[in-house]
Amino acid sequence: MAAPPAPTAEEWAIAGRYTLKNSKAYRYTWGQQVRSMMGTVVEGPDQGMVRFRVEIAPDGSLASLDTLWSTSPVAERLARQAIANMPRWPATPTGRPLVFEKTVSFTPFASDGPPLYKDDCLPDPPVFRNPFAWDGKSVSEPAAAKPIEKPDPQAMEDCLKQLPQDSIEAETARDRRLMDQWGWGASQPARYMLGLPDIAASPGAVEPARCLGRARLVNHAPARCGGQSDHDHG
Repeated sequence: MAAPPAPTAEEWAIAGRYTLKNSKAYRYTWGQQVRSMMGTVVEGPDQGMVRFRVEIAPDGSLASLDTLWSTSPVAERLARQAIANMPRWPATPTGRPLVFEKTVSFTPFASDGPPLYKDDCLPDPPVFRNPFAWDGKSVSEPAAAKPIEKPDPQAMEDCLKQLPQDSIEAETARDRRLMDQWGWGASQPARYMLGLPDIAASPGAVEPARCLGRARLVNHAPARCGGQSDHDHG
């Protein structure tokens, strides 16, 4: 897979002024710039991923870069070389240090699709806490869930004005992530756990694989393609 194109000046301009969700546009554009300078990747032992903890100073200079984990020393080396040779980045959108974690994928079958921005003005959903959790000492009372605060209408209107236009590529990338997460994507590890073939490698085996997977999930018995398994008729 060839390296993706470097972000355009317009994309960096949007990233330099987008403050929502910990400067989401800046973080994505930074990752795209790194990957674009790492070159073409060929399937083999050198492919892999590396995750960094990055701190960028308010003026756009790199303050710190720590490797959290890596599956390929070649990928880490190329990523660090790219970061060292990158052009000067814009100042951070908030005027404060920007700290984030970023995974750079150096593989022939994966790319970091652009993010969606349309929901960035909505409040973050509350973190789930078990209302019945008890420490064994205090009075056992279910904790009441905190209601989600409705945003101020004027603040919401002002926030919506800075949202960039979402692209078809961003929608496609979101759908691909959901498909992989819930087991419908060809790269989902659950397919291999079920013994199903790779969709991309064996397109003709998709329908038999669906029947087999359904039978294993429902009743652990063989299924008839195009119909139901024997146990489904009872």
